[in-house]
Amino acid sequence: MGSTSAQTEEGGLGRRDLIKRSAAIGLISVPTMSFLSACASSDSGGNGKVEKGTKSEKNPLGVNESAPLDFVLFDGGFGQEYAKDAVKVYETNYPKAKVKFTPTQKITTTLQPRFNGGNPPDLIDNSGAEQMDMGVLVGQKQLADLTPLLDSPSIDDPKKTVRDTLRPGIVEMGQFDGDPVWIMYYAYTVYGVWYSQKLLDSLDAKYPETWDEMLAVCEKAKKKGIAGWTYAGKHPYYVPFSLYPMIGKVGGREVLDAIDNLEPKAWEHPAVKACFEAYYELVKKGYILKGTPGLDHIQSQTAWTEGKALFIPNGSWVENEAAKTMPADFNLAVSAPTGIDSSDKMPFGTIWASGGEPFIVPAKAANAEGGMEQLRIMLSEASSKNFTQSVKSLTAFNGGTDGIELTPGLKSGVAALQKAGQNVVNPRLQDWYVALQKEKIGVAGIGEMMAGRATPAETIKKIQKYADEAAKDSSIKHYKHQ
Repeated sequence: MGSTSAQTEEGGLGRRDLIKRSAAIGLISVPTMSFLSACASSDSGGNGKVEKGTKSEKNPLGVNESAPLDFVLFDGGFGQEYAKDAVKVYETNYPKAKVKFTPTQKITTTLQPRFNGGNPPDLIDNSGAEQMDMGVLVGQKQLADLTPLLDSPSIDDPKKTVRDTLRPGIVEMGQFDGDPVWIMYYAYTVYGVWYSQKLLDSLDAKYPETWDEMLAVCEKAKKKGIAGWTYAGKHPYYVPFSLYPMIGKVGGREVLDAIDNLEPKAWEHPAVKACFEAYYELVKKGYILKGTPGLDHIQSQTAWTEGKALFIPNGSWVENEAAKTMPADFNLAVSAPTGIDSSDKMPFGTIWASGGEPFIVPAKAANAEGGMEQLRIMLSEASSKNFTQSVKSLTAFNGGTDGIELTPGLKSGVAALQKAGQNVVNPRLQDWYVALQKEKIGVAGIGEMMAGRATPAETIKKIQKYADEAAKDSSIKHYKHQ
């Protein structure tokens, strides 16, 4: 989801559409639709490709050292400075090249005429409310395959490729069918169960690793007048931020893959049943903050920061988004989801983390090599550290935090990733099938169960029906894990 879709003027993060922040795919606004139809029908020629440069140890992508570079950046919550700083490095390395840097909040409005004319920029940060639909761009062959970038030597250690330096799941997120990688997600979001370490300590409790321990902690909180959980009741597709990785922990990655693949009976797996029943137990035992089904994301987060509830499923953007109401001594922390028991397939610490802030190089870019080289610079340790220090967010680069004084939430997120190791899952429903995930599975399915209006069995049956309908819908482009 990144941290730029639906930003507010005050610098906070508008969250109505932020289910897409980790993957940031498929947000379709009215201007985006006009872009897609125009883009799909365009056969315009446009500008020619610049001549490639000579490949060398210092120029592994063969950048034309005197060719101009055209870079369009979404100017959202991350701001412009991190990108400007990376551009300065490009200009230092290629002093004959003139870089045109264009920050904008209107990606589609700015780029539609250029895509239609066949002369798109060389590098685009495709984010924000006017984000172009990735699935359609890929389907219409509008994007360049970034494999040459991934296979090039990294800035910091030529013995490692750029691919070798990335966090788990980043490469896979940029893929749709097969090996080509169409998108480089630059930011990195940690999803899980967020809480105040101070409040948890006040209960003389530790974060629960098994569900029996979770129920015990919630009961202890209830006796103190504190709800165990709250969530964005009006947008219950937030619940999967902790529920989906729990399903993966209990049943293994293959369960999540089957769900993503829209396989028959995928939702009927015992792990899904066990996890749905566990969450439903929170409802039946009165551990959900009263009135939660009527709260939006901001209201639920505010109640949580006020200490009315102990846990909330969310992503790492919450540190910035809830900053106005979060006490200075809140001591924000995140943990991987609690499991069922020792029979779970994956260890405690299994977490959902994935990329946001999608960068693309258009297939018709005049200087595609330059666009990829700019990304290679951004994926260096120095640029990554600059980004993290400036905007309090991790990047796709697997590191870049040494020597930085991390905020509590960021520090906790880094620790959670270290604990997870390779046990990082990345459900793809939210970027492959937006409507299915949000409105059907999220609102009509999980939302009704968490409101106490449907049982787990009824919910699973309903969701499987929705998934089967999507699988049979020929108007939907279908994707599968390779």
